[in-house]
Amino acid sequence: MKATTADEKTYDGFTEEERDAMKERAKELKATARRGPRGAKADTEGEVLAKIAEMPEEDRVLAERVHAIVRAAAPALTPKLWYGMPAYARDGKVVCFFQSAQKFKSRYATLGFSDQARLDEGNLWPTTYGLKELTAADEELVAALVRRAVA
Repeated sequence: MKATTADEKTYDGFTEEERDAMKERAKELKATARRGPRGAKADTEGEVLAKIAEMPEEDRVLAERVHAIVRAAAPALTPKLWYGMPAYARDGKVVCFFQSAQKFKSRYATLGFSDQARLDEGNLWPTTYGLKELTAADEELVAALVRRAVA
């Protein structure tokens, strides 16, 4: 077995951030189960807004804008938490989600789309977008993507 120096650290397994996200997801699943048969349809927007409020300012500003855009562009999507981050679901299945930069110590936040999103375009298309800030043009692009994702 090769010894490693501090500069050559290797890691097999989950990072602390990934473990935290899995713990968040387990809590979310338990909360849904406690709600009973209507759990997946519960009004969870308050939980999403509370999670956004906990974010560092830079991420919070982006998450608030993304939340407003998604709610306006696709009001039928239900806000919910997914791995501790804001997500938007149709029939209980996540269509799109926001991930703060701070969550995984990344240099940018992301807006992602699951395989439930109808963004297919040929054989190759983007499903995750990096966000540093949102201009008016960026906001319109996000709204168009969300509308297309649920079409």
